[in-house]
Amino acid sequence: MTVSTKLSDIKRSWHLFDAKGKILGRISSEIAKALIGKSKPYFVNNLDCGDYVVVINASEIKVSGKKEIQKKYSRHSGYPGGYKEETLVELRQRNPTEIIRFAVLGMLPQNKLRAKMLARLFIFKDEEHSYKDKFKSQNSKIKTKAKTEEKKA
Repeated sequence: MTVSTKLSDIKRSWHLFDAKGKILGRISSEIAKALIGKSKPYFVNNLDCGDYVVVINASEIKVSGKKEIQKKYSRHSGYPGGYKEETLVELRQRNPTEIIRFAVLGMLPQNKLRAKMLARLFIFKDEEHSYKDKFKSQNSKIKTKAKTEEKKA
């Protein structure tokens, strides 16, 4: 008999992605998988099973080919004449974190859970971020597990 996943079964962890020198589409798909929670054994489409994601060095992301000057980002204010368009170079100068946010947004499912998933994405343009304490606790757990395994051996 198949057991369905409940909200109480979902466990969220923290992932740190360094975008320095990485290709935009490749790292964005990995970030989207972590936000959706696809790799978890209890994943279901109707619940938000994803983890928290912190991305650093967003300003140093790479793109292939001529996308740096040819890729366009557009938006509309809703008012007449409110159409704005900018290239990847201009967006990188104005707000480099939005490059990754737009790429990941396009890879998330278009449903009611999308906003909740995107709210767990934290992007920083350089190495400094305010979530270092989340990763120190995870690293200490990993180190203590390794120490206990060494003592058993």
